[in-house]
Amino acid sequence: MPEDNGQKNMEGNKKSTTGVGLFNQQSLVKNIPFFLYLACLAILYIYNGHRVEKTIKDISKISKELKEYQFEFKMLRSEWMLITKQSEVVKAAAPFGLIETDTPPVNLELKKNNK
Repeated sequence: MPEDNGQKNMEGNKKSTTGVGLFNQQSLVKNIPFFLYLACLAILYIYNGHRVEKTIKDISKISKELKEYQFEFKMLRSEWMLITKQSEVVKAAAPFGLIETDTPPVNLELKKNNK
């Protein structure tokens, strides 16, 4: 029996030296499509990461611009509210010789003649 065990060990060593394992040439060639698939997935993963980072930077930039425009809008609206006050309009019209009237406007009515 001891001789049989020695014979089996030699056969096992023979198989491992001839490349009958996980990384022999035949299994590598057979799995090339799978390796290409994994490489494509890795490239897509990297591309997606870069695209997400760019999108986040764009969103941040647009958010800053939006805040600036909101501030500008509020400033212009407050200036417009000040300028359109009745007292400010009277002051602006004074150099042109326009004055505010004390009498209310008169309503004109049109009468229809039935003939």
